[in-house]
Amino acid sequence: MSTALSLAFLKGHGTENDFVIVPDPDGRLDLPPAAVARLCDRRAGVGGDGLLRVVRSAAHPEALGMAAEAEWFMDYRNGDGSIAEMCGNGVRVFVRYLQRAGLAEAGDLAVATRAGVRRVHIAKAGADGSDGEITVSMGNAVLPEGQVTVTVGDRRWPALNVNMGNPHAVAFVDDLADAGELSAAPPVSPAAAYPDGVNVEFVVDRGPRHVAMRVHERGSGETRSCGTGACAVMVAAARRDGVDPAVTGGPVAYTVDLPGGSLVITENPDGSVEMTGPAVIVASGEIEPVWLDTALG
Repeated sequence: MSTALSLAFLKGHGTENDFVIVPDPDGRLDLPPAAVARLCDRRAGVGGDGLLRVVRSAAHPEALGMAAEAEWFMDYRNGDGSIAEMCGNGVRVFVRYLQRAGLAEAGDLAVATRAGVRRVHIAKAGADGSDGEITVSMGNAVLPEGQVTVTVGDRRWPALNVNMGNPHAVAFVDDLADAGELSAAPPVSPAAAYPDGVNVEFVVDRGPRHVAMRVHERGSGETRSCGTGACAVMVAAARRDGVDPAVTGGPVAYTVDLPGGSLVITENPDGSVEMTGPAVIVASGEIEPVWLDTALG
């Protein structure tokens, strides 16, 4: 007989980067990596690029120190069950869930993540009742020293090492097809630059301050969108184009096209990076107790 309780969940996406959302306000649920992977399985589970567990910061040991600033902690897991520091699209979907559940309103709020507290602004609903876009302050980009190289088959490209709370290697290519098949991680060297793995972005130009990208997300494979990746791409493109807001004194914005939609990324003179885009809740339901019991082992 099953010993597990039923598990409420929702499904949401931000520019088609999709997530299983698990409300667990009191931090009582233990989801081991294998259970997360099964929930994210697109054939045998709910399906998603990752999982967002919604926990009060005061109820999670990793977020206690942020509880005074942010009531809610985004416990984000990759689709393979591994823990990740940050997910930009995930933050928008996380906040849209809070708004849908009556736990947040249009305006400003803070969300705790493993990469620190992120400030968020929810725009008011449109006149037609459509949800307002969500802007996330993604923190400052860090550009570690040293050249890195991305390899696909017998082709190699220099890449910029950008950290947005999680690691990225950004390579500019002639055609997005040059990235090949991205289910497996493209080799990046030197390996010592990314001891915990890396998200790899391939980028082409679309016009002035307008680029397009594909991404292999660490732990998830190729995804339709990656918020931190789009931020890393914007910073890399600006530096390539000789633009640094800290020098010019004014903000700079790029439109970043992804397979699942477009995001507007802005870097400010203080180095902070903001991401603006949609977030959608598409379904809610319950996991069958017997299935969950099996998944939890």
